[in-house]
Amino acid sequence: MRSGLIVSAMTMLSRVMGLVRDVVVATFLGAGNGADAFFVAFKIPNFLRRLFAEGAFNQAFVPVLSEYSTQRTQQEIRELLNAVAGSLTAVLALITAVAMVAAPWLVWVFAPGFGRDPEKLALTADMLQLTFPYLLLISLTAFSGSVLNTWNRFAVPAFTPVLLNLSLIGSALLLMPLMKEPAMALAWGVLIAGAAQLVFQVPFLLRLGLMPTPWPNFAHEGVKRILKLMVPALFGVSVSQINLLLDTVLASLLAAGSVSWLYYSDRLVELPLGVFGVAIGTVILPALSRRHAEQSADHFAAMLDWAIRTVLLLGLPAALALAILAEPLLITLFHYGAMTDHDIAMAAMSLRAYSFGLVAFMLIKVLAPGFFARQDTATPVKVGIVAMVANMVLNLMLIWSLAHAGLALATALSAFLNAGLLGYLLHKQKVLVFQPGWGRYGVQLLGGCVLMSALLGWLSPAWNEWLDWGLWQRIRWISLLVVLGAGIYFAWLVALGMRWRHFRIAG
Repeated sequence: MRSGLIVSAMTMLSRVMGLVRDVVVATFLGAGNGADAFFVAFKIPNFLRRLFAEGAFNQAFVPVLSEYSTQRTQQEIRELLNAVAGSLTAVLALITAVAMVAAPWLVWVFAPGFGRDPEKLALTADMLQLTFPYLLLISLTAFSGSVLNTWNRFAVPAFTPVLLNLSLIGSALLLMPLMKEPAMALAWGVLIAGAAQLVFQVPFLLRLGLMPTPWPNFAHEGVKRILKLMVPALFGVSVSQINLLLDTVLASLLAAGSVSWLYYSDRLVELPLGVFGVAIGTVILPALSRRHAEQSADHFAAMLDWAIRTVLLLGLPAALALAILAEPLLITLFHYGAMTDHDIAMAAMSLRAYSFGLVAFMLIKVLAPGFFARQDTATPVKVGIVAMVANMVLNLMLIWSLAHAGLALATALSAFLNAGLLGYLLHKQKVLVFQPGWGRYGVQLLGGCVLMSALLGWLSPAWNEWLDWGLWQRIRWISLLVVLGAGIYFAWLVALGMRWRHFRIAG
């Protein structure tokens, strides 16, 4: 729990800075062609980052590294780190070089609708040539973060994303006035951020004596195991990201601004997802891997149960609050400069659809490690394929009537299918064993959510009133609603006997 709080605090700082970044981008670019072009140019390497770095690579690398850390010598650990770092660098350097040459074709594949506007397509391709090297830099950063997490140094990797947001904010404020095309400044900011995040990790690896000397060695036993685990994990852990990418592809075919509306609404959902879901998933993966290596099945099951309870404790009220306060949140954060009333209304539609799936997104983050910690990547890939096919079908069913909001709703529904199947299979394999007290726990959460929702719905003014207010009046009101909503929710839980000690568990 302590490790989770550390990661949550650092992630909260990162996400808040990310919202500041998005406020700056919305103010300068709104939801026009420049914003659409940047979001696609950033989404492509960012999507691959989540596959290679935070997704498949992390889930395959951490269990193997945890096993080495408990069963192998220091020399063998260093040899593994050297081989993995070198092999990762070689593969991603090649991919990056090819992608930079093929940038126009990549844009056409990922955003085919941009082909109707040659200028928009060309701008996106130019930006992609600057943003794609971020994949190499951030993947090596994720490698370093995985090493630090395995040695229980969670704060540094969790803080590192703050540098991306600071770089983009600085680029928007300092470089935009100097550029003929303002959006290009953000592409430079992505490249600068990748280098800054990697360099930031180095002193902490040196302090642990774990700074690798990269040298490709695909024949190394550990590298071969990681590659074997990575291939199916590409689908198993990253289905939600693939689904979001499919949303972008289809959104590019819809009305101008659709890509941006989905982006702004997704960013708000990413705040609780990163602060709670990703944070809990980050700290339990190495802990579960150690429990599996030690053959401690009871502790493994108890830790999974703890993770699910914690996700529901925080995810349910967050999802309800996002849905109830969709327009007020978007207005307070983004309704400045180039962002129009119409943009707010459209983004609120997709925000409500995404918020419906927030709990499922978070559950995937904590259930998938239950498989990967046991080096089982075959089961999640089967589940992932089912969920991805379901998402494609739902996209085609819902896009006609709900447009961009239909894409968001399809992603949410497929996430529930994904999480449900993962939980069912873990329970069937007797890996997930629900601990006593779930009936009382459910009553506590349900009552708190009902009270919080009623209070927010009663106190929040109509959203068109928010449009007439200035910045500080909006901030005062949204802060009041957040504090009162959280206050009544947690007061109810305490009144019904929930205490901090109920969430203590040894890692």
